[in-house]
Amino acid sequence: MKHSELKKQALKRQGVKTTYDALEPEFFLLRELLKARKKIGLTQAEIAKRMGTKAPAITRLESSLSSGQHSPSIATLKKYASALGCHLEIKLIANTDTNCITNE
Repeated sequence: MKHSELKKQALKRQGVKTTYDALEPEFFLLRELLKARKKIGLTQAEIAKRMGTKAPAITRLESSLSSGQHSPSIATLKKYASALGCHLEIKLIANTDTNCITNE
């Protein structure tokens, strides 16, 4: 069975889908980090060198976002973004069903 088929089958189960949906912000961030790293053509080792760390730390960082087991610190994400020649931007966005006040 292919990964895509297994995922589709698993997401039919409500508990799995609820957990998966709750991880969407982490999945989104991971996709953005990987897309930026690929766009500029850097390896994990090259990112690590720019951040002053080792390649396994970058592997753990990228893996942690896909597993939801550990949330990297904002400082670490800022270093990663800087190593890519980017900056980190975090936004507070109101849910459609709340009265959250944000700067719009």
